Amino acid sequence: MPTSVNRRTVLSLLGGSVAAPFVATPAARAQEAWPTRQVRYVNGFPAGGATDLLSRVLCQKMSDLSGQSFVVENRSGAGGVLGADSVAKSPPDGYTIGLGGIASNVLAIGSYAKLPYDPVRDFTFISGMWQLPNILVGKKELFSSDLKELFAAFKKEPRKYTYASAGFGTTLHLSGEMMNSMAGVEVVHIPYKGAGPALNDLLGGNVDMLFDNLPGSLPSVRAGLVRPIAVTSRTRIPELPDVPTMAEVLPGYAMTSWTAMIGPANMKPDLVAQVNALTARALADPAVKKRYGDLGASTWATSPAEILAFRDSEQARLLPVMKVAGIKPE
Repeated sequence: MPTSVNRRTVLSLLGGSVAAPFVATPAARAQEAWPTRQVRYVNGFPAGGATDLLSRVLCQKMSDLSGQSFVVENRSGAGGVLGADSVAKSPPDGYTIGLGGIASNVLAIGSYAKLPYDPVRDFTFISGMWQLPNILVGKKELFSSDLKELFAAFKKEPRKYTYASAGFGTTLHLSGEMMNSMAGVEVVHIPYKGAGPALNDLLGGNVDMLFDNLPGSLPSVRAGLVRPIAVTSRTRIPELPDVPTMAEVLPGYAMTSWTAMIGPANMKPDLVAQVNALTARALADPAVKKRYGDLGASTWATSPAEILAFRDSEQARLLPVMKVAGIKPE
């Protein structure tokens, strides 16, 4: 992928070191204050899902700290692509920012033959926001929550069972395709326009299972409305210590969702510094950290260069996995 002007600007400011902290220069500190009016934060997934819950916690804290409103706008569809495209086509003035990350800026490359934006060149990468594992849950009527028993049944009756996800090409979709590939099973993927609608259909018994971001399904798990089957992290999680990892049955299996604060391309470095600093302050707040932990996520503040380098590494790691799983650009 071609090197972007945005990438060169960020790396130049940091002296080429992706590990260096992002510190505003005197010129940056002297520039006009931001924000001085309402900020639009675009979330490419529907209300009620994990990204919506976590985004609203962060935006509320940024509002509290800045004295200006950060309004979450849900523009769902195409696995986060529609929301990201809205950010890409906005003025680079700091008053439209939003949620990017693994879905819209990595997995979309391997899922869509033609994207309305370039996943790197058309964005300013400002900071990481959070990381969280996915979880596989089943409807209450599912005959078992034991992975080995489930895989045996899936092999005996290929394509009989279904799993839902928040959309084609998302980490949730890829979690299921990795399961199919590594376990040698054929569970049919049913994509939805977001995790909220997918969970509703699981609760209604219309699909057998759901791969979801942990925060989206955790309340239903705790309420006994769905059956927890496995988490996609490499180790078990404190919130659900009795739920095994996929890797315990499929060695090497791992999939963790991550998000980035993004803006349109060509945001000025001094403006990026201010948005990055406010994001970091919000993520460092003890109440935000606790709320994220309650939802199964961990806060993840980074420099702009660090999040851009991480995106590059995820592309190198996951696009080959998508090909092996049979996910092709369409």
